[in-house]
Amino acid sequence: PRRRPRPLFVPASAFGANDKPAYGLIATGNRGRGLHRSFMKLGARCLALCDVYEPYLAMAREMTPGDVKTHIDYRALLEQKGLDFVVIASPDHQHAPMLEASLAAGKDVYLEKPLSMNIEESQRMVQMVRSRKQVVQIGMQRRSMGFIRQAKKVIDDGTLGPVTMVKAMWNWHFDLPLVNAPLEGKLDWDLFLGPAPKRDLEPMRFRWWRGFWDYSGGNMTDQGTHLMDVVQWMTGQGAPKSAVCQGQVTRVPGAEVPNVFSAVFEYPEFLATWTLNYRSTHEHDWSITFMGEKATMFMDRRGYRLYRDGGLMREPWTYNQKPELIAEVPDTDSPEAHQQNFLDCLRSRQEPNCPIEVAAAAVAGPHMANMALRRERKIVMGQPAS
Repeated sequence: PRRRPRPLFVPASAFGANDKPAYGLIATGNRGRGLHRSFMKLGARCLALCDVYEPYLAMAREMTPGDVKTHIDYRALLEQKGLDFVVIASPDHQHAPMLEASLAAGKDVYLEKPLSMNIEESQRMVQMVRSRKQVVQIGMQRRSMGFIRQAKKVIDDGTLGPVTMVKAMWNWHFDLPLVNAPLEGKLDWDLFLGPAPKRDLEPMRFRWWRGFWDYSGGNMTDQGTHLMDVVQWMTGQGAPKSAVCQGQVTRVPGAEVPNVFSAVFEYPEFLATWTLNYRSTHEHDWSITFMGEKATMFMDRRGYRLYRDGGLMREPWTYNQKPELIAEVPDTDSPEAHQQNFLDCLRSRQEPNCPIEVAAAAVAGPHMANMALRRERKIVMGQPAS
């Protein structure tokens, strides 16, 4: 099916006082409640909340004004009348079935990243969306950041010259031991598992589901979706040709998914590395460095900086010259810009800033890296992974 035109800006004031879109929130954990705050701040009305864990549901209910219904099963929420859209912030393994059910119920959807559990599931989800007319935005908020959009123009203008290497990095010191003590409050374990393999309740699998392959691709796909999307967007590339990866679980006994890893992706004209260390605060948070033949761009949450490099090694020691800072552009965007773009598109029916195809391409490389890590070999796009 043909894609909708790119979005036009529609101000939030276009929604009348009595024409505020109504939504239901599926999954009210930390990320879900954060999105909930954003959509309420932007004027949307929450009429329904859903979570399999009653303490999370209670926290979301407490922060929600007005008459709101609560549900344990997301399918019951989707049967509720009066919802214009749904926000899905569930664990990764529930994204595909929840998206499919929401589309079947006729709802527009804001779906958290990463899109999927594997490349084949991504392809099915693209087909789901393109067979219908709903607006679907994936929660990759860098697509709505003005300084990154400006950086794209700088790179497209040839300021860096040919890009030969990109380095993406994310460092946090995240010390969360896996605790199997009983949960405080009621959990519907079977609904949490959903399409995942059935097993007896292990509280640590609920508390830190991102540490287990049944429910997530770990931070390889969670944070990698953000950064590899920016890499591919800035350089005009789709998914990589191949991936290799090494990683390990560092001081988190019981976890399956590495919290320290380094992957290398092969693109037609450059290599990109994606490195994460959740046991270090060195260069805290995320960053991406685009290395060109004429200049280098360093980007992080504060904005981007552009450096002219210190000369070729044609004369002794010229490589020790300090790079010249030639531009610095800070991040001045609203933290709700991505959610606002989605609300604007509900009204205009235009394509949002992060359509489903972008999300599928962004997570493809991280999925390949996870396969390379687990199979201990290079993974080539289009070749059997077994």
